[in-house]
Amino acid sequence: MAADAPRNCALNRRAWLQAGAAALLACAWPLRADALFDTVDFDWVDESRQRLVPVRLYRPLTVASAPLVVFSHGIGGSRNGYSYLGRHFAEHGVASLHLQHVGSDRSLWGGNVFSLVGRLQAAAQDNEAVARVRDLGFALDRLLAHEAGARIDPARIVAAGHSYGANTALLAAGARVQRDGSPLLLRESRVKAAIAISAPPFYGESDLRGILGGIDLPSLHVTATEDVIRIPGYYSGAEDRVAVFDAMGGPRKWLAVFEGGSHSIFTDRAGTGGPTLNPQVKQATRELALAFVQTVFGGDGAALQAWPQRHQGIVARFVGQPV
Repeated sequence: MAADAPRNCALNRRAWLQAGAAALLACAWPLRADALFDTVDFDWVDESRQRLVPVRLYRPLTVASAPLVVFSHGIGGSRNGYSYLGRHFAEHGVASLHLQHVGSDRSLWGGNVFSLVGRLQAAAQDNEAVARVRDLGFALDRLLAHEAGARIDPARIVAAGHSYGANTALLAAGARVQRDGSPLLLRESRVKAAIAISAPPFYGESDLRGILGGIDLPSLHVTATEDVIRIPGYYSGAEDRVAVFDAMGGPRKWLAVFEGGSHSIFTDRAGTGGPTLNPQVKQATRELALAFVQTVFGGDGAALQAWPQRHQGIVARFVGQPV
């Protein structure tokens, strides 16, 4: 199969015959909630790095020019994850490209259990952190040159991610980590905003203001009071997520903190954080993320302004700028 050929493609909700008619009815973004979308997988290879970059695209079918969210998974994840976000974006006329970073993906959980800590620690080192951002840039290059990206607006791109993926998004947004006296220059100029869900401090770094203070893009930060990272060889308390938000530069930044929850409540896992709270947090998170995208790309901000009141029963804290 050719590198650019889709590996699978499944139309959501209605038959392909309806999609043909709907494509003629391209309308202004944002769309109604029952908009048609499909999902397409690609197994791209960055020949310059000899690195596989698998992706899954959630693609709205009735939008002439769609914004794009590029989503990076946490450590041990894959392109299959965070589908509740990808589907919600696409249902509302926003494309969502979910990356799989092969150096820190689900393959880490395989192999000898006694070497798991070593694999996780290796995945958190500089070379993989840099490779993840380059995956993002490469995937953008490939998508925007492909027919699957023909209806994506290259001027409206958001970098997003969960946990380690939030660090990837922030590096693409302009975070500057010093190495050997010089900053790692990983800013992706096509990224116009960032969504950081459960962002940990940058591995081995303590000067968050020095790393994040220069970012001037709009940013949304999402966490929970029990958003604690515990993996073999690494611990990060929930207060670290707020510290990342506080260190961010730029006048347009928002923070939502849910009451309770867990670090993995923001993944596709259904039980973590409690069977009642889990679906509530997912619903609130996808509404908030969509409202943020709409606001930064010219929407009236009404949905973002109304969000804290709408979900006040599960929100411990909300900080935001007037829209």
